[in-house]
Amino acid sequence: MIVVLAGGVGAARFLQGVTQVVPQEEIVVIANTGDDSQFYGLHVSPDIDIVMYTLAGLVDEKQGWGVRNDTYHTMQRLSALGHENWFQLGDQDLATHIHRTQLLHQGETLSAITEGLRQHMGIGPRILPMSDDSVETHIQTPAGLIHFEEYFVKHRFNVEVQGVEFVGSKTARPAPGVIDAIKQAEAILIAPSNPIVSIGTILAVPGIHDALHEASGMVVAVSPLVGGAPIKGPADRLMRALHMEATAVGVTRCYRDFLDVMVIDQQDAHLAEQVEDLGIPCVVTDTIMRDQQAKTALARTVLEAAGLRY
Repeated sequence: MIVVLAGGVGAARFLQGVTQVVPQEEIVVIANTGDDSQFYGLHVSPDIDIVMYTLAGLVDEKQGWGVRNDTYHTMQRLSALGHENWFQLGDQDLATHIHRTQLLHQGETLSAITEGLRQHMGIGPRILPMSDDSVETHIQTPAGLIHFEEYFVKHRFNVEVQGVEFVGSKTARPAPGVIDAIKQAEAILIAPSNPIVSIGTILAVPGIHDALHEASGMVVAVSPLVGGAPIKGPADRLMRALHMEATAVGVTRCYRDFLDVMVIDQQDAHLAEQVEDLGIPCVVTDTIMRDQQAKTALARTVLEAAGLRY
């Protein structure tokens, strides 16, 4: 079994490579749910949905999220009725959220609902939410706490960050199967996702960090930063706001106590020695996933770094 800790777009694209190398039934994805929130009365799970739509071949590749060729008639009508429209949801996408919300109201768990959606979409890898309990990533700003999606989408990460809080994490429990998957995995791969608000949120759920520390399988991470900047998202801004070094070295420090190998981009080859000075072996390769060939090559390199060959 191969376990992949996943955020949103970067993780989904990485998984497109992993699924070309590893038999899909041997892959377990542990997905960040800290971005989950309520929009228009509906429970939206952005990272789970990005992963599902991508693995199902439905995603809008240009955006990296949402359903390809979706329409936005519902959003247009809601906007005309005076509702905020900064978080855009396509009409087909809305069906997923309506379905999820209805089942949650009926007492189903997020894990069970995600499994049902996975089967409906014909997705091979298992997809486990990090927790069935509510954990929300909030950003501390001079005006107070705001949800990460508001910071990211509404404000386009253009507000001052004073801190990050994982609301509800202290009492949350890992979703069923999460700890067992980590314990049984031949390798645990940390996708090139935001180390603070994607992977960091997963690690904030009690028990997951300890399971990684005790895992028998190799733990290999891919830095989401290339040349000190993310391909997508605010990882560098958040790291600097938290007084962390916004480089592949800083990412390595986030995972240092359980990490076995760090994979960094060839543009950051000059940082390899600093990574290894932290006691973590470093692999330098092309981590920019421009096309399917590059995604597959990266996945193969990461798996080889974990001591596996397919």
